[in-house]
Amino acid sequence: MSRKEDPLKNFFDTNKADKELLRRHKIQILEVSIMSNHYHDSKNLSLLKEMKKLAPSEFNAWAGLDKIVSNKKGQIPLKYRELIAVAVAHCTQCVYCIEVHTKNAKKAGATREEIVETSFLAAALRAGGAVTHGTLALKIFDEN
Repeated sequence: MSRKEDPLKNFFDTNKADKELLRRHKIQILEVSIMSNHYHDSKNLSLLKEMKKLAPSEFNAWAGLDKIVSNKKGQIPLKYRELIAVAVAHCTQCVYCIEVHTKNAKKAGATREEIVETSFLAAALRAGGAVTHGTLALKIFDEN
């Protein structure tokens, strides 16, 4: 097959609608491929060691904060601490935090149902923030 040959060329009929459908799917596949190759790779977390070397006091301050979640002596049980962390991770959109805290929540006894409910709680809070910020936009619009 030459470089310019398209392996999906004969997959669709040659009518315009089929060509457009193929083009859209190629773009979607390309977007997914690009994202999966550079965005969320758990191996990136291995760079935390390097970050600690480069900024030790800042790293240690952050690590101290991060340990709050796993504090077993607090009044909030570990499972709920991790579920809260999962919800916050959804709100901050930190894919690494979602991964780490979902795994920790599961180890702490959380169920699939609790993980899903946590995701919807986070979505509700994000939506609430968007709506209430809408009041600010309306205020600014009316003032000018």
